[in-house]
Amino acid sequence: MDSISRLSPEDSARIATVSDSILTATIDASLHREKFVPDPIRAMWLGLVFPGGGQIYNHKYWKLPIIYGGFLGCVYALTWNNQMLHDYSQAYLDIMDSDPNTKSYEKMLPIGYDISGREERFKNIFKHKKNFFRRNRDLSIFAFAGVYLLAVIDAYVDAELSTFDISTDLSLHVEPTFIQTSPSKAFGRESAAGVKFTLSY
Repeated sequence: MDSISRLSPEDSARIATVSDSILTATIDASLHREKFVPDPIRAMWLGLVFPGGGQIYNHKYWKLPIIYGGFLGCVYALTWNNQMLHDYSQAYLDIMDSDPNTKSYEKMLPIGYDISGREERFKNIFKHKKNFFRRNRDLSIFAFAGVYLLAVIDAYVDAELSTFDISTDLSLHVEPTFIQTSPSKAFGRESAAGVKFTLSY
């Protein structure tokens, strides 16, 4: 029992060496693990099939609240403008007909407000409001499609630029220099002062 529990200095050194080699191999494996490089075409198709799918594939999760916030804003604007369009369209139809029982347009006016004698003016107002909310509803649809398209383009471009090399050695050096001009018959080759730009990459 004592011989098992007690290790010689050589055995202790051998165990320490093995432990160090295992730790080094683990660190090397984690450092040499292949970096994820997204495929731009796959990112684009995932973004087309599922809104935000391209950003999830690219591991850019922080963009999801922006994308879905844009979608929710467009849906809210579309719903609200469509409801107002429906209300003003019905009010316009009711004020244009000759049936005294159809007075849904009174819901669009303050309580107790009388438009007697001013029907033509309110016909124009309701028509203008109806056209206004129809235009806003259509713009909301285009905005929704725009957010969807921007999400797809962002996923594609983000995946495409994932392999773009941003080197820390990229620098521009500016220094004075002498530029050789064309040879002259009278004075031979001439030189002029100038500026040299060198791009290191």
